[in-house]
Amino acid sequence: MRQDKDKTEPDLDSAEENKSTLALVVEELCTANEAWGSPVTRHPDGQSLPSRDAVIKTVEALRSVIFPGYFGTSDLSADSMRFHVGSTLDWVLRTMQEQVRRGLCFVCDAHPDRYPECEQQALAITKRFLGRLPAVRKLLATDVQAAYEGDPAARSPDETIFCYPGVLAVTSYRLAHELHVLGVPLIPRMITEQAHSLTGIDIHPGARIGESFFIDHGTGVVIGETCIIGSRVRIYQGVTLGAKSFPLDADGKPIKGVDRHPVVEDDVIIYSGATILGRVFIGKGSVIGGNVWLTHSVPPGSRISQAQAGQGRLQDGAGI
Repeated sequence: MRQDKDKTEPDLDSAEENKSTLALVVEELCTANEAWGSPVTRHPDGQSLPSRDAVIKTVEALRSVIFPGYFGTSDLSADSMRFHVGSTLDWVLRTMQEQVRRGLCFVCDAHPDRYPECEQQALAITKRFLGRLPAVRKLLATDVQAAYEGDPAARSPDETIFCYPGVLAVTSYRLAHELHVLGVPLIPRMITEQAHSLTGIDIHPGARIGESFFIDHGTGVVIGETCIIGSRVRIYQGVTLGAKSFPLDADGKPIKGVDRHPVVEDDVIIYSGATILGRVFIGKGSVIGGNVWLTHSVPPGSRISQAQAGQGRLQDGAGI
């Protein structure tokens, strides 16, 4: 009578079958990535993409020097603050230079012989970026004050810094925008998309936004790449400042860099759920009501309700 195999004895047939299955999956995945042009195949010399983790840590470090005592270490005095800011920026300089270098080299497919050139360019860009931080800090101070003054539930500006998703998203946007203006690839989008995942607020780093900008509540806000937003603008959750259409080239691919998003002038309020599409102009001091669908420009001082927007659609067509 045959005895059953000891249960503690490894099943060699099953182990070999698993190895064979995994080997087949590995081969198929690697072949697919080679055909697609993954980082590994595009840069066989080992050039790496920017590290998402390093970029996020850098943003958090910058947040701690822009708002010292609020983020990072909270045990700061007037004397230790300078040491904290200085040592943190020294770390940021070295870390960001490396991430910017990776982005530059990867996008331009630089040969290893050109890596020192990319490194010098990255250092120059990083220094210029750090030199812009005081100006960014001044802008953010106006955003914080706008949040405090624009929300009766806010008990202090400190509360808006600590707690408001709009302030967090705008902080990330303003940092990312400076890098975008300096021509840094990949990293600006990494920064704003991290904020997007945390807050539900999607601001493209290419958008141009003036001072005293306040996003209240914030979830579902979308601000497109070519948006221009003036000073003292306030928007609420669910607002979309998007494109009405995408012009295509002869091959049917979207043409990049076309101005396709709204221009919002100073002192405008846009209430929750409003959708404004295309290169339209929202005149200074206008108020756009909740859930309005708008695809045409409005003059300064306008008050647009759902009924008015609906009448415009019936007369002029949706035009999407």
